[in-house]
Amino acid sequence: MGKYYYKKSARINIRKYFRILSILLLLLGSSIVFYVLFPFISWQIYFQPVFASQHVVYSIPKKDIVETSVISSILSQTKNTIERTDFSNAYNWFPEFKPGLSGIDYSSTPTYTISIPKINIVDAVVSTMDNDLTKHLVNFQGTSIPGKKGNAVIFGHSTLPQLFNPQDYKTIFANAYKLKNGDGIYATVNNVKYTYNIFKITVVDPSDSSAMEQDLDNSYITLVTCTPPGTIWKRLVVKARLEKI
Repeated sequence: MGKYYYKKSARINIRKYFRILSILLLLLGSSIVFYVLFPFISWQIYFQPVFASQHVVYSIPKKDIVETSVISSILSQTKNTIERTDFSNAYNWFPEFKPGLSGIDYSSTPTYTISIPKINIVDAVVSTMDNDLTKHLVNFQGTSIPGKKGNAVIFGHSTLPQLFNPQDYKTIFANAYKLKNGDGIYATVNNVKYTYNIFKITVVDPSDSSAMEQDLDNSYITLVTCTPPGTIWKRLVVKARLEKI
């Protein structure tokens, strides 16, 4: 009797490869969607309740998170903005702002440091001379310097809180959303330490440059970063007042 051999059809193997490829593509697509939407999901779950408990003057409306049409608009706007704007340059954060103070001698204070114990920031360098947010925080030129009357506006990057690294200036303000009224900000300028207390927290649109207003009745520090963390959608503005002047 002759022997018969069964040869497995190559078509079955091809189908198997197609199934594996389909699963991989599905996982890749899901990962991309999760990566894009995670900051907004995080806002809804974590950050919005925190801001609500802090009585933030103006926060992002809940409807802006849950309405599909609004989310689509935000994602489209974010994509276009990222493609056109270099956000490592502090001057691009509020493009409509025109400096309000003149005659400040920044050369005498090219850098200083700030510490914010509440969010584990210790002696972070602030530059008054250039705008590269990847290397340090930036004291926006045209605004005051800590210890002097006026408003020292300090810009810093934020990202998802899970990626926070106090030594990395691209993530340094990732936990700024945890700050509350009464928390301290400590600035050391030319070996003199100044203590500021937070008294006002707001969330504004990128077109709103009111954070740079110069109140000359006292000395102020204003921290500015993007929010929700991980997006460039809005600006978180944290304002603090000098304890004594």
